[in-house]
Amino acid sequence: MQLKLKILLSVLTFTFLASCKDNQKYTIESPDSKLKVVVGLNQQNCPTYSIMYSDKMIVKPSTLGFEFKDMPNLDSGLKIDSARKSSFSEKWEMPWGDQRWVDNTYNELKVYLSEYKSPNRRFALTFRVFNDGVGFRYEFPEQPAMDSVVILSENTMFKLTGDHMCWWQPGDWDIYEHLYHTTPISQIDAVNSKSKNPLAQTYIPENAVNTPITMKTSDGIYLCFHEADVNNYAGATLRVDTVDFSLETALVGNDSGVKVKTKTPFNTPWRTIIIIDKPGEIVTSKLVLNLNEPNKIGDVSWFKPMKYVGIWWEMHLGKSSWDMASGKHGATTANAKRYIDFAAKNGIKGLLVEGWNTGWEHWIGFDDREGIFDFVTPYPDYNLKEVVRYAKSKGVSLIMHHETSAAPRTYEQQLDTAYRLMQSLGIHSVKTGYVGKIIPKGEYHQGQWMVNHYRKVVETAAKYHIAVDAHEPFKGTGEWRTYPNVIARENFRGQEFNAWSIDGGNPPEHLTILPFTAQLAGPMDYTPGIFNIKLEPYKAENQVNSTLAYQLALYVVIYSPIQMVPDLPENYEGHPAFQFIRDVGVDWEQSLVLDAEIGDYIAIAREERNTGRWFVGAITDENPRVLTIKFDFLKPNVKYRATFYLDGPDAHWDKNPTSCKIESYEINSASEVDLELAPGGGAAISIFPL
Repeated sequence: MQLKLKILLSVLTFTFLASCKDNQKYTIESPDSKLKVVVGLNQQNCPTYSIMYSDKMIVKPSTLGFEFKDMPNLDSGLKIDSARKSSFSEKWEMPWGDQRWVDNTYNELKVYLSEYKSPNRRFALTFRVFNDGVGFRYEFPEQPAMDSVVILSENTMFKLTGDHMCWWQPGDWDIYEHLYHTTPISQIDAVNSKSKNPLAQTYIPENAVNTPITMKTSDGIYLCFHEADVNNYAGATLRVDTVDFSLETALVGNDSGVKVKTKTPFNTPWRTIIIIDKPGEIVTSKLVLNLNEPNKIGDVSWFKPMKYVGIWWEMHLGKSSWDMASGKHGATTANAKRYIDFAAKNGIKGLLVEGWNTGWEHWIGFDDREGIFDFVTPYPDYNLKEVVRYAKSKGVSLIMHHETSAAPRTYEQQLDTAYRLMQSLGIHSVKTGYVGKIIPKGEYHQGQWMVNHYRKVVETAAKYHIAVDAHEPFKGTGEWRTYPNVIARENFRGQEFNAWSIDGGNPPEHLTILPFTAQLAGPMDYTPGIFNIKLEPYKAENQVNSTLAYQLALYVVIYSPIQMVPDLPENYEGHPAFQFIRDVGVDWEQSLVLDAEIGDYIAIAREERNTGRWFVGAITDENPRVLTIKFDFLKPNVKYRATFYLDGPDAHWDKNPTSCKIESYEINSASEVDLELAPGGGAAISIFPL
C-alpha cells in the first residue's frame, strides 16, 4: 500500500473581490520566493501570465485561450471575478522508484474568469508554483453555456526571452523514436527532422516539437516544457516561432480536425515548466509527478522491480524471428528454458518472451491487421504453461508480451480474456506494443482517442494485478503516481536502433541528452547492457556506439524499475564485467546527480533501497573527459568496498569498444577519484558497506 506522510498541510486562502478592471493582476511566488508568476488580462481582456526567476523575466506576458467548434473562441472579452491563494506541503512515499520520499510543496493561485457577454462562459486558471518550476491548467465547471465541447485549438503561449539553446525532437503525432537535436530556437526545423525508423508512420503537420523539450538561456537558466496528468484529452506538441522565440500549444488531433471532444466539467492537463539553474536538478525534479493525483489502485506489492532477460535481441539481430513460418522461430519452449536457466544462475528475476502467440506472419505492413493476434494462443512449439511452471521452479517470473500491431480495438475486445489468462498463470507484468499506423484510420498514437485507450489498458491491468511497460506509447505525463502499475515506457529511441537503423544507430551523445528530456516523461525501458558491441556475426553493418563500460553505466544513468539484460546469454557467460549487472539495483532510496552537462556527460549515484549499497554510473559523448567523483554522499565513518568498471586505456566507442578494466579497493566519504572516460565511454561503480 502506498504510504503518505504529511509533514505540513497548510491551506491559507485569500479571496479577492474583483472589480472588473482591465489592469487586475495577481501574483504568486514559489515557497522559496525565487519564482514569481503574475496573472492578469491584456487590453483585449484576454488572460495572460508571466514568470520571473531570480528577478529575471523568464516567460514574457503570454496569452491563454481556446478555439472551439460551433462556439465562439474563448480568448477575449473576459473579466476576473475572484482569485484565491493557498499553500500545500506533504511528503509521500513511492511504492517503487528512483527515490523513496517525494516532497510536494507549492503555493497555488486560482483565478476565476467569465465572459462579459453571452454566453457568459466560466472557467478557472490554476497555477501551482514549486521551488523548481510551475504547472498551470484550465478548469471548466459544468454550466448551461458549455455542455458538449469540441476543441479545435488550445492557444497556450510561452513567450521566451531569447534565442535559447534547445534539446528537441520533431513534434511527431505518432512516435517519439527520434534523435534529439541541439540547436538554438531560431534553427529548429522539425518538419525536416524525421526519424529514419522504417517501422514508423510519422506525421508532423506543423513546425512543432515534442515535449519534453529542454532549453538553456544565455545566463545559465534551464527550462523544461512538458505536461502532466493527460486524461481524456489530446497530447500536446509545441509550435515554434523561430523569429519571435515563442512556443504555442499545438494539440494532436485526428484527420477530421478535432483535437478534443469532451463534456463539462473537465480540466485540461497541466502545462509544466521546470525552471532551475543546475542541470542535475532537471533529472531529479518531481514536479510532473506531483501534478498527478495520488495512488488510485492501492497496494502494488505484487509488482517487484527487477532485471529481466528476454527472447528479443536475437530477433533484432536476425538470429531468430518472431513468426514461426520463417523456420527460425525464437519463442520456443526449449529456448525459453535456456534463458530461464541463465537468469536463475545469475540472480535475474524476469523473462520476456516475444513472438510466443500466433499472428506474427501478418502483423505489420498490412491494412487488415485487426484480429490477427488473440493474445492467448501460443505457437505449437511454445508451451506457455510449461514455461511458466519451469520459470517458477527456478525463481523466475514471466513478462507477457502483447503486440497489438497498432490495432487497439482488437486489443480492447480481448483485454479481460488476456489478463485473466495472465492472472491464472501468476504473471504480473506485460510489455505492450503499438507498431504501425493506428487503426481506426485517422487517429494517432498521441491523440485523445489513443490517450483514452492507453488509460483503459492501465486501469484494466490494475484490476488483474498487472503492471504495464508500454512501447510505441502515449508519452508519460506522470501517471505512474496515480497508477503505479505504469512501470515503464518507450517514449524515446531505444537500444534496438543500434541493431538495424540505417542512420548508424544512436550516437554516444544520445544517452547524455535523454536524462534531461525523455526521462522527464517517466521510467524508460531502454534495454542497456549489450556486450557484443560490434554485433558479430549477425549485423556487420551495424554496431552499438559506446564502450562496454558505458553500457554498464546505463543501468544507473537511465532509470527504470525493470532493467533488461538484453544480450545473448553466451555473450555474458564468463565475462568478469557481468558481475556489475548481477549486482546493480533497480529500486532506489535516493538518487543524486554528481555532475552533468546536457549532451556532453552525466554522472549519477543511486542508493539501493534497504541495503545501504550505492551504485554510480557516468557516461560521456564522443569526447574523452575526466570526471572527478567525490564520495561525500556516503555515510561518514563507514568503510566501503568499491569496484570500478572502467574504460581500458585504449578504449574507444568505435575503434576498441570492449576494452575494459576492473579495479577494487576500500573507500569512505572523504574519498574522491578521477574517472577517465574514453570517447563514447563510461564508468560504473558498485559500492558495498563493509
